[in-house]
Parts: sequence; structure tokens; C-alpha cells
Amino acid sequence: MTKTEQSLKHLNISALNEMQSATASAIKKGHEVLVLAPTGSGKTLAFLLPIAELIDERINVVQVLVLSPSRELSLQIEDVFKSMKTGFKVNCCYGGHPVEIEKNNLKFPPAILIGTPGRIADHIKRERIDTSTIRYLILDEFDKCLEFGFQEEMSFIIGRLNHLQKRILTSATAAIEIPEFTGITTPFEVNFLSESSAIKLEIHAIQSEGIDKSNTLFRLLCKIGNRPTLVFCNHRDAVERVSDYLFERGIESAIFHGGLEQDVRERSLIRFRNGSYRLLITTDLASRGLDISDVECIIHYQIPSTEEAYTHRNGRTARMKAEGSAYLIFADDDHKPEYLDEMPPFETLPEKALLPAKSEWETIYIGAGKKDKINKVDIVGFFIQKGNIQKVDIGLISVLDFASYVAVKRNKVTILLDAIAGEPIKKMRARIEVAL
Repeated sequence: MTKTEQSLKHLNISALNEMQSATASAIKKGHEVLVLAPTGSGKTLAFLLPIAELIDERINVVQVLVLSPSRELSLQIEDVFKSMKTGFKVNCCYGGHPVEIEKNNLKFPPAILIGTPGRIADHIKRERIDTSTIRYLILDEFDKCLEFGFQEEMSFIIGRLNHLQKRILTSATAAIEIPEFTGITTPFEVNFLSESSAIKLEIHAIQSEGIDKSNTLFRLLCKIGNRPTLVFCNHRDAVERVSDYLFERGIESAIFHGGLEQDVRERSLIRFRNGSYRLLITTDLASRGLDISDVECIIHYQIPSTEEAYTHRNGRTARMKAEGSAYLIFADDDHKPEYLDEMPPFETLPEKALLPAKSEWETIYIGAGKKDKINKVDIVGFFIQKGNIQKVDIGLISVLDFASYVAVKRNKVTILLDAIAGEPIKKMRARIEVAL
């Protein structure tokens, strides 16, 4: 059994999709590869599988460097690689994360290093990373890296990589000029962006009276009900304002934008992914590079200014050929954007708005994580043995460095917390409570 076959078995994947197969083949054969594929098509696995086969297990040095535009995407790539169970060490470096932890990790070099350009550049400047051993470079979501202004950091990093054998660049946008500093001149192109046309996405328009759309959004959410939904705003203050308005009307939501602290953003994504919140209100920061699956509805609370933003927002739903719905809310002063060939059909909202039921899940916080040698198996065992609940009462578990978050059936939370009050987990006393 090959390494790829073993990894797929660990991931419970029977076969690669067409894009992943084409990418893997191109990486094995070519020195420069450009992968163009829509959000949600599986680009991460497409480059990790062939790269894992190229890692030399006889040497303990950094051999692969993956640069990504955000902390969330970096962690997602790390999680996928760990799930492959290759046996190779992987580390992730990003802003908003204690530098001391990363310094200690880098003393024992990982085979694959993942991170944001800013943090990786800082480690290189401080000579914590031996760049002479790096043979394979992946620039993931490169167009987003450029958009976030990482040109200088990426140029510095790549300028220090003098022994590269392969350079791989991925993007969800075709209209991209590859800068000279990448060293990529004549890449083999794997282009599956046309696949996005196969997405089963129903698009609707909603007319809002006046210029304030808040009540229209509230009524639309009442109609949608408990379906996992992303609401996109163009500005951070609009995210906060809309969330506050909905909370006052009885609808809870997670929020996500660049002005929030990293740990707050992380908790928002965790609670949305595990189903504790069925609604995430966000800026375009969440339209790219995040692992948010099973989103059924997209709401453009504010009309995106560009076709690219519109496309990437919609790409968060109807992923991997699933079905989804997108709604554009038009105020009296909004007009059909030029990138729409025609106005979508208008939909009428019910006069009577019925609040959606609360999610069946609640998130529990545990004040211990990976660095405390806590894992998912430990948590499940502890909750079942000491907490008087069953495995079916436990949902998605996220274990971070110093904290863990567990989705638990809402009707079992009180039973669980009463039963484990004062009980140690793996001989540790950790704070356990409903997550704030």
C-alpha cells in the first residue's frame, strides 16, 4: 500500500476527485505547478498527498514550506496533514500565537512547516529556521496573500530558499499575475475553475423597504430557520451592528471579521462549525480559505462591490456539488450590480416572523488542550464515564494548545456539568463550563 493509499484510508476517502488526481500527477512530474480550482474543491489534500510522498524520512529537517494568507487556513492545512497520519512532524506558525511555543517546536525541526508569511519571515530573520534544507514550496491561496499585502514578506522568504526543487501555487482566481519573486516562470497549469459552473446554487433577491435592511434580514432568517447560514457585510461595523440587532430580536449569532482578536475569531468558527450557532455574520474575510462545510445559505446583507467578492461569497455554499441558496437584499438605494447579467427573481417574505428554534448543540469549554496532553479520545471517555451522557450526546470536538471546545446536546449540558464538577480529567483539574 502506497503512502497516498494509507493516508486516504486514514481520511476515510475512497478516491480522489478529478482535480486532486490531476494536481497530484502534475506535482509529481513538474517543477512548477499552478493549481486553479474553486473554493471547496479539495486543493489542500491535492497538494499534501503528493508532497508527503516526496519527504525524505531519513533526515530530520524542514523539507516542505507551506505559506497561507491566514491563521485559520494554516491551522486547517495542519489539521488535514495530521489526519493523514504520515508519521512526519508538522508545525504551524502564525500571528496571535505565543512565539515561545513556536520557538520550542522549531528546535526540533518539522518535516513540513506551515504558516503565514509574516510569522515565517520573522522566524527566518531570527535564524530559527534553516532554509537551506527546504526543497518544496507551496503558496496556497496566493491571490489572497497578495490581497492581504504579504508581497514583501513572501519575497524575502522565497529569496532565502536557494535549494527548491518544486514550487506550487494555488489560487481560486484565474486573473492573477505571478510576480517575479516567486521564481515561477513557466508553470504547468491545472485549471478546474470552470467546474464552478456546475454548482447547484439558487439565487434570490429580497426587496427591503427604505435603506435599513435589518428587519428584512430578521424576517428572512426566520423564514430560513435553522439552516446553517452566512451573512456577509462589507464592513466590520455593519457585522457588529447587525449581530446586536438580531440578538435583541432573539436570534443569536457568531461574528467574524479582521478587527477581532484571533482567539475570538477562532471561537466563533468553532461554535459555527460544531452547530452551536447556525448563523455566522462576517465580512469577506470568511469568503476564502476557511474550512466551513455544510453551509446551506448565503445572505448578501450588503451587495458586494466586485464580481470576485460575489463569487467567493457564494462559493461558501453548494460545495462539492451540493445544493445551496444565496439571497441578495436590495434597499431602495441599491441597484443591480454590473456583474449580474439579470436581476435574480424576487422572493416575498411571510408577514409573520417565527423565531427559529435554538440549536440542539451547546459548546462546552475545557481549560486544557494539546500542550496538556489532552486529546479527543480523552475528552469523550471522560464525558461518558464521569458525565452520565452517551457518545451520541457529544458532537464536534476542537482541541487547541491550551483549551478544548466540545459540542454537547443542549438538553444534556446541565446533567454533564453537575456530574463532572470537581472531577479531574487525566489527573488534571481544569475549568469546565459553558463556553462564553
